[in-house]
Amino acid sequence: MQRFGEKLRILRQRRGMTVKQLAIELGIKSDSHINDMEKGRNKPSVDLLLKIADYFQVTPNQLLLDEVELE
Repeated sequence: MQRFGEKLRILRQRRGMTVKQLAIELGIKSDSHINDMEKGRNKPSVDLLLKIADYFQVTPNQLLLDEVELE
């Protein structure tokens, strides 16, 4: 799951969102959690992973598997 944070950052930036805006959209109280995930310091819970995948309309595998690229 090394590239999860990179993929999350790419998806967020494609939408022109700040970390804070994404945290609000996902219902996360602290934008530092998003920031830490993007930097690889935190991993998402299963619930948060599914929420992120749904929000960006990608599959969880696209987010989790390093060998699967984003479209």
